[in-house]
Amino acid sequence: MPWVALVVVVAVALGLGASRGGAPLTSTQRADAIDALVRCPSCEGISVADSSASTAVAIRHTVLARVRAGQSDGQIDAFLVSRYGPGILLRPPAHGWTTWVWVLPPAAVVVAVAGLVTVLWRRRQRGAVSVSDEDRALVDQALADRSRSLARSPKPAPTP
Repeated sequence: MPWVALVVVVAVALGLGASRGGAPLTSTQRADAIDALVRCPSCEGISVADSSASTAVAIRHTVLARVRAGQSDGQIDAFLVSRYGPGILLRPPAHGWTTWVWVLPPAAVVVAVAGLVTVLWRRRQRGAVSVSDEDRALVDQALADRSRSLARSPKPAPTP
């Protein structure tokens, strides 16, 4: 069961790493993080952080001004959604039906790992199958009978 211990250690390490907060972000760093999650309204499929379009530049300035004004990420997101619609966010909000987008993949991984652990554990518990001497003798007899019948059957003629 050392592999189970390894899985537990990795899961705990990932959990701690994900929850550990570093030093507080500066307003510019926070604005950059928000910009990376906001879709450019005039570009296709890229964030305002990666776009040089005039609308992206305007949104970056708006986000930075709102961060410096002390607004939370949620307040800034709500403002952008009210102005540009819900499609402005690259990451869908986690409420209602969209919660399943965030819940199902990790849940599927947990179920798959649990299933794999269960199958491997059951295989290990099953162990070797014991065969009685009587069963062994029956198998040997059947193999000998089969060998004799194959030796007596006529050989097919070679095809030209």
